[in-house]
Amino acid sequence: MSDSQPQQPSPFPPGGRGEGGGGGGQGPRRPPGNADAHAAAAESTTLLLCGARLTDGRTVDVRLGGGRIQAVGTAGSLPSPAPARVDLGGYLLLPAPAEPHAHGDTALTADGEGPVSYGTDEVQRRATEAALLQLGHGATAVRSHVRIGDVHGLGPLEAVLQARRSLRGLTDLTTVAVPRLLTGAAGSEGLAMLRDAVKMGASVIGGCPDLDPDPTGFLEAVLELAAEHGCPVDLHTDGDDPGRLARLAAMAGGLRPGVTIGPCGGLSRLPLDVAHRAADQLAAAGVRVTCLPQGDCAALERRGLRTAPVRLLRAAGVRVAAGSGALRDAGNPVGRGDPLEAAFLLASQGGLRAPEAYASVSGAAREAMGLPEVRVEAGFPAELLAVRGDRIAGVLSLAYSRIVIHRGRVVARTSAVREYCDSAVAVALDLPRQGRVEPGP
Repeated sequence: MSDSQPQQPSPFPPGGRGEGGGGGGQGPRRPPGNADAHAAAAESTTLLLCGARLTDGRTVDVRLGGGRIQAVGTAGSLPSPAPARVDLGGYLLLPAPAEPHAHGDTALTADGEGPVSYGTDEVQRRATEAALLQLGHGATAVRSHVRIGDVHGLGPLEAVLQARRSLRGLTDLTTVAVPRLLTGAAGSEGLAMLRDAVKMGASVIGGCPDLDPDPTGFLEAVLELAAEHGCPVDLHTDGDDPGRLARLAAMAGGLRPGVTIGPCGGLSRLPLDVAHRAADQLAAAGVRVTCLPQGDCAALERRGLRTAPVRLLRAAGVRVAAGSGALRDAGNPVGRGDPLEAAFLLASQGGLRAPEAYASVSGAAREAMGLPEVRVEAGFPAELLAVRGDRIAGVLSLAYSRIVIHRGRVVARTSAVREYCDSAVAVALDLPRQGRVEPGP
């Protein structure tokens, strides 16, 4: 079934529209009252997804409850103990994507007049709106890199943490503290602030070693603090210095829960044999790479918009995820923050097959973020995305209508309606049509 056909299921259970979020083009509404209690109540309900198509070609019913997939059976085989049902006829049901590289503090600033405001209320508004936009695209988990230090101190981080709390039950938002300098006289203040950021609730330690006067010292400081607190590390690097990558791999090999770097577009500019050697070193150290097919982010200087050599990295055994990066900020004034667009670019330009490209924004992205695996099978988390279409290639090509499920409930919906004027050839070929305007009296 193509996107141009008329059936549009309503994903919201009867009487539950305000619980799951808005429809008809509106973003999900914030849960009223205590977000934790609201999310817990939502997870206790049961939802039946009817007639969904899976990537292996089966058409199934899927029962959700307690935030997990309870059962998967042939269409019509699962009795529902509750009246909440969603008709997914014509939709492909997939594990939901995740966004491993966002910048909620700077999102949506490209069109603003004058200096960007970093007041707490303004940053919280931007981070919340950005997370909801990405949720509408299908990302039920977002990792947001947040700059700390300089004149703004820890204010932007506190604002994004507030956004995280307000969004609980709609999407999972985690933060990466990104200091500017960690070495020398100026770096002592940055290191103290980074420690405070972890105490405040930043769950990942980040930064841009390329921009520090002593990149190796920066890495040492980050890895030592991460080991002390048991935090993962997620660093910005262009990846154009093979010596620096070799040192990073040698230093990061023993760190658990792990090290991620990105966007690594500079690897594509290295001689092929040098890039292969760097990829082998990263793979041996277990360092993950998050590429940004939609373009670099503002955290790094723009040195030619090239994506990391994904096929080369994957061939070496590096675990590669794909993120969106900038969402309409200085890094990319037209960035969409859409995981399916990142997958589309990897399939259309990066040389990956469509299923591999989608896995880079779903399974690989979730792994990079330390999230549990999702499959459309009983027992797995109910983090799902239904997209109108019947195959992943078609979904990546025309991903207009989407239904997003987080913790077992529908939290966002996008519905696209396409109409054509009367056409003799369309009638003759019996092509799909959606709307027909009846003549007036």
